Amino acid sequence: MKRVIMSFIFVISALMLGCTAAQPQETPEQLTVGTVQRKIEIGMSGADVIAALGSPNMVTTDEQRRETWIYDKISSEVSKTSSSAGFSLLIVGAGKSSSSSKTSQKTMTIIIKFDEESKVRDFAYHSSQF
Repeated sequence: MKRVIMSFIFVISALMLGCTAAQPQETPEQLTVGTVQRKIEIGMSGADVIAALGSPNMVTTDEQRRETWIYDKISSEVSKTSSSAGFSLLIVGAGKSSSSSKTSQKTMTIIIKFDEESKVRDFAYHSSQF
């Protein structure tokens, strides 16, 4: 009788743990189109831009010595899913498992141009996902 109860508990446990899925993890304060649209405005100072977006990846100047800041972010995300199902009856058991993964990449490029007084005079952005 004790064996039957233990087998029953094992079967129920195996059935309850049958499927699992990995959850994607978000990184805090991701650089998105929405962030740029909400936080960047014409006339902002460079310090305000850094507070909103962080430090740029590249800084260049034009022929009039006005700065252009470029933010270039690339991120990859891998989602893995696995599932398994099985049962056990006393000593005899059977099971099946499968898994799959999906990889996606996102790119975000932001170009911010400053005037002679180091205030934002123009900005543009491009985002893609594949």
